[in-house]
Amino acid sequence: MTILTDTYTLANGVQIPKVAFGTWQIPSGDAAYNSVTAALKAGYRHIDTALAYRNEASVGQAIRDSGIPRDQIFVTTKLPAETKSYDGTLADLNESLKNLGLDYVDLYLVHAPWPWSQIGRPYDEANLEVWQAMEEIYKNGQAKAIGVSNFAVRDLENIFKQATVKPMIDQIQYYLGFTEPKITSFAEANGLLVEAYSPLATGGVLNNAQVQMVADKYRVSVAQLALRFILQNGVLPLPKAVNPDHIQANTQLDFEISAADMQKLNDMPDAAGSFWHNPTQG
Repeated sequence: MTILTDTYTLANGVQIPKVAFGTWQIPSGDAAYNSVTAALKAGYRHIDTALAYRNEASVGQAIRDSGIPRDQIFVTTKLPAETKSYDGTLADLNESLKNLGLDYVDLYLVHAPWPWSQIGRPYDEANLEVWQAMEEIYKNGQAKAIGVSNFAVRDLENIFKQATVKPMIDQIQYYLGFTEPKITSFAEANGLLVEAYSPLATGGVLNNAQVQMVADKYRVSVAQLALRFILQNGVLPLPKAVNPDHIQANTQLDFEISAADMQKLNDMPDAAGSFWHNPTQG
């Protein structure tokens, strides 16, 4: 069994493959279709998309054309950050299902606690309304699990005030030297699995000399080391690639980083300091 078929167990008992194939910034059409097709052929069984990515139709077509039984592919999509109403949440989920050509998704996430044009502005009451709709989606079986993305501690605490079903996931920006310990610890203490988007800082970690030295020790690439590091921290990485060779290389994660090297990597400063950051520490 490889890391691609190993699973974490969510709070509701749902099994989620430990590595996801991310599709952020992959255009719709051939690029998204071919990338997801290559990922599934390489052994990925967890595909992550979002309505805002505008590639759901291509992603869904690749999933349906793969010949792999639906129940063997874990599909995640996301509610647009701009949608902050009960009815809007239900409508957007239905649009995503139509785009994907699927009857349900395995995981549905609130993409952010605020619209992207208003990062940091509190939307507490609106998020409570959204979460009511998320619970409805979960209870009617349109999503096997529900969660959030880019939610800070205060945003989760707000949801917890009213939730009858707590979020099961918080997907955040997380990579070597940017592991957001405050929100990560809080999420894990409250039964949420943390997912790491931009696990390679969109390539920002690949030219880090310190990381390269550790990778050389294990005879792996920097990308492979960075992804394995995330896994050994108990977090789920979402690597994205369009080159079939890179897609395949990112699956080769069945090695073990020593405890001493994990400590060294966890103590490392930001491995991609100039990369755009979206912190969720608050």
